[in-house]
Amino acid sequence: MSLWAALLIAGLFGSVAASLRFGWLVGRRRMSDEGRDANEGLGTVDGAIFGLMGLLVAFTFTGAATRFEHRRDLIIEEVNAIGTAWLRLDLLPQAERDASRELMRTYLDQRIESYRRVTDTAATAAAIQRTQKLQSDLWAQLQSAIRAAPAVPIAQTVMPSFNDMFDIASTRILATEQHPPMAIYALLMILVLVSAFLAGFGQAKAARQSMLHLLGFAATTTVALYLILDLEYPRLGLIRVDAFDQAMVDLREGMR
Repeated sequence: MSLWAALLIAGLFGSVAASLRFGWLVGRRRMSDEGRDANEGLGTVDGAIFGLMGLLVAFTFTGAATRFEHRRDLIIEEVNAIGTAWLRLDLLPQAERDASRELMRTYLDQRIESYRRVTDTAATAAAIQRTQKLQSDLWAQLQSAIRAAPAVPIAQTVMPSFNDMFDIASTRILATEQHPPMAIYALLMILVLVSAFLAGFGQAKAARQSMLHLLGFAATTTVALYLILDLEYPRLGLIRVDAFDQAMVDLREGMR
């Protein structure tokens, strides 16, 4: 587990546990001032807020899981697109074929590098820029092949596969930036803390707060929130798409 993940889990758990404890203390104080019936009749409000929290957790979890699966599918699509483009190079004349294959190898190396160190934003941005430069070089090489062998239907057979390869690369880059607005996560966190406060407030009838319930509520909500964020950023936490990158590495090995 990375340091940021450990800090995130600790921060979530501590915040929820503190809200539960604070709610219990406020409830005990209110009961001591107004009597044991002071906290009666609040179940409807509690239920509404708990229901809203559960609904938002369900929606954000489902959305994060869907985007996670989509990112994995995009990796497979790009591997297939690059493999198809590589095979289509056999239709080029010898000289252009050899030059294009060398560019393709370098291109795939850069595509792998783009996702190898995502925490290093400078290195990732540089790899993406080099990838875009290689796309231009490959396209120019194909145009040169068309001029060198006008009788070969390169424009109809080879160039569409490269166009698909470039498109899926752009789609993957945009997919890494596709996340819900931060306001949704802020609202989710507020609802979790408010729910924790109300849950602690509801325990105020007991002279001593149940540590089992406090730790259990804090742990389960922390796990749920962390999994949502882990699915949303699948190259930083425990749930990752890195295993699917091996398909690109295997494809690169086959290009030797």
